[in-house]
Amino acid sequence: MNLQTFEEAVAKSKMLNERPSNDILLKLYALYKQVTEGDVNGERPGGFDFKGAAKYDAWEAEKGKSKEDAAKEYIELVNSLI
Repeated sequence: MNLQTFEEAVAKSKMLNERPSNDILLKLYALYKQVTEGDVNGERPGGFDFKGAAKYDAWEAEKGKSKEDAAKEYIELVNSLI
């Protein structure tokens, strides 16, 4: 994984002309977390924390994916949005 390329993609993701759909935003979030922190940990938010639960679920869906694969997927996804 090229860390510089990943960091460039993170910067690009913050300057998109249009706001991506919530599904795409959750995918970007989950891949970013997988790269920077690894597999999801902690308890899934419950109750009325719908946003927290959605983010947790998206990240959990990436569980087991290597940081390199997650970074590659993140970079490809950002580039597809530009």
